[in-house]
Amino acid sequence: MPIDSASGVIHWRLHLRSAPEDVYPLLSSDAGRARFWAESAIEQDGIIDFWFPNGMNWRGRILEDTPPLRFSVDYFGDQVSFELSDDGSGGTDLLLTDSGEMSPDRYETLGGWISVLMALKAAADFDVDLRNHDPSRTWDQGYADN
Repeated sequence: MPIDSASGVIHWRLHLRSAPEDVYPLLSSDAGRARFWAESAIEQDGIIDFWFPNGMNWRGRILEDTPPLRFSVDYFGDQVSFELSDDGSGGTDLLLTDSGEMSPDRYETLGGWISVLMALKAAADFDVDLRNHDPSRTWDQGYADN
């Protein structure tokens, strides 16, 4: 299971056909994050200002930026790390670790990461944006494609 029910730590793995050098900028740059993660995610002085379709905003500090292998950020109070490794065939094996604690909404976070990771895969491997960008159709209303 990708969540440790005692600690609440989430681990998701994702395989991408794109090389780590191509995936990393999607995580570490303003334009990259805007292609799959948030409507806007601009970094200034080590702080990323995430804006989401429902109007929610989060300001998270970059904790580690080690191209092209590791990017880590404070995300809604949790340390979230993306570790990228070459798969030996020109692609990337990615490990996401969300170090948050077990809470009543932790399983929602677990599902939310699937949405983010599939959007990352679509952007990295197929140059497609899976999100609807509609503020009236967000997670708040049960839509998975915001």
